[in-house]
Amino acid sequence: MGFRSARQSVPPATWARAGTHRGATKLEPMTAPSFPAADAAAARARLLELIKELAVVRGKVILSSGAEADYYIDLRRITLHHEASKLVGQVMLSLMDDAGIDFECAGGLTMGADPVGTAVMHAAVDAGRPVDAFVVRKAQKSYGMGRQVEGPSVEGRKVLVLEDTSTTGGSALTAVEGVRNAGGNVVAVAVIVDRDTGAKEKIEAEAGVPYLFAFGKDELGLN
Repeated sequence: MGFRSARQSVPPATWARAGTHRGATKLEPMTAPSFPAADAAAARARLLELIKELAVVRGKVILSSGAEADYYIDLRRITLHHEASKLVGQVMLSLMDDAGIDFECAGGLTMGADPVGTAVMHAAVDAGRPVDAFVVRKAQKSYGMGRQVEGPSVEGRKVLVLEDTSTTGGSALTAVEGVRNAGGNVVAVAVIVDRDTGAKEKIEAEAGVPYLFAFGKDELGLN
């Protein structure tokens, strides 16, 4: 099974980073994906098993957006899990490769995105690719260095904004705004699980970048 993308028109992966200078990226053709196809498929299959087993909670809940739902997907049980966290990084990195999206930094709005960004960073390093992680605060600090985006600078660099999941797209859009204010070039937004609640449409319309996801709620038996 291939990776799921909310925008299927993105071309296949053909480029990889060759080197950087002041954040600019020189691209050259990729000779191979980050992981062999069989390994990527196995990682995705195992991660799906773990999400179904550990993260799907059924019953009436109130989401962070204020909406009511009949189920809750607690992906912190995945992104902070000793086995699943590594799979998250591998699956999300392969998702980007399949979509042909090159990036130098990965992260999002604290705190749901924090372990996703570090998982992608470690998977990229394991594949020999220098990707940095970052954290976006909900508001700019009024003390210290006064930063909203913490970590290695995103200025002038290609940035992937991540979330574990998204209902309305609000958290991802806050992260996109923060990254752009810090001088970063947002190339895409990606989530582990898409709830099919309008986040894709809102993010693509307001941020003007592709929205991709590794799993749809139908794969979790949540139709």
